[in-house]
Amino acid sequence: MRIKLIAAILCIAIAGINKAVAQEATEQKVVLVTLDGFRWQELFTGADPALIANKNYVQDTTGLKAEFWRPTSEARRKALLPFIWNEVVNLGEIHGNRTLGSKVNLTNAMWFSYPGYNEILTGKADDERIKSNAKIQNPNRTILEKINKTEAYKGKVAAFSSWDVFPFIINEERSGVPVNAAFDSAETLPLTDREDFLNQLQKEIPSPWGSVRLDAFTHHYALEYLKKKHPSLVYIAYGETDDFAHDGEYDAYLHSAHTTDAMLKELWGFIQSDPFYKDQTTFIITTDHGRGTQPLDTWRSHGSDIKGADETWLIILGKGGAALGEVQSVEQLYPTRIVPLIEEILN
Repeated sequence: MRIKLIAAILCIAIAGINKAVAQEATEQKVVLVTLDGFRWQELFTGADPALIANKNYVQDTTGLKAEFWRPTSEARRKALLPFIWNEVVNLGEIHGNRTLGSKVNLTNAMWFSYPGYNEILTGKADDERIKSNAKIQNPNRTILEKINKTEAYKGKVAAFSSWDVFPFIINEERSGVPVNAAFDSAETLPLTDREDFLNQLQKEIPSPWGSVRLDAFTHHYALEYLKKKHPSLVYIAYGETDDFAHDGEYDAYLHSAHTTDAMLKELWGFIQSDPFYKDQTTFIITTDHGRGTQPLDTWRSHGSDIKGADETWLIILGKGGAALGEVQSVEQLYPTRIVPLIEEILN
């Protein structure tokens, strides 16, 4: 009798666990990704003909052209971003090719990083209070904080960034969202072997910048966390493209974009191979601001005094998107669309 009772209790417990696992597996997930200051021009037309052979911005023009120059803009963008233009274009929707009438513009008037990220993450601009890149705690609640405060998603939200201002943009203290930013190490125990290695390596490989780490660390810390903790909402903010552009290194800017494209492919490959995420995850990819084009040197810069620095782009891939490909119709979108989209997907 006692054995039968124990067996019955075990069956009920196992059934409950299986039900919970099945429910988790069918819940929607979101991976939000940003590429800091990556222009729509390179996204849609590949390497800029005015820059790729310009020795003011490129050390080895012959080598860079061999890598990324092709006779047509369609071929150039495939060479630069093969994952986006060979795979994503067939699976998701890509907005922002202004030559085709698809426009994505910021609503904030600042046109630089903190205001741009605030707009993306909160769903609205705040030009009164967010008007610099200073490390001030964001008075606005981001979508990460809102989702993390819900009963269903408490502790299932995380952020990873290359720039050291993100703990303030997300307001890590108030929100309770863990933010691995800049030169932070992995701390969530138990550490995987790869996290141990990344922690060691990050100390040994210097970054060119004092406030931004190399994106490879941000990427692999995020990927390890996805594998280990399976968050339902994760934000990954790559930073190199903006910093290389500010440095006037067009070759490094292109190489960084090409590498980030490969990182996106790796992320998507993991998502599609993991039962927790497969066919239940939406990728949203965008940028915080654009850059200039004319005069030529304004490609290095952005801000309200730089024409075109409010011009951005938006990619949606996966469960919450549609297989529209490159949008070729007239439209006007804004980053403020992202928060309602995430709320719709997760609610």
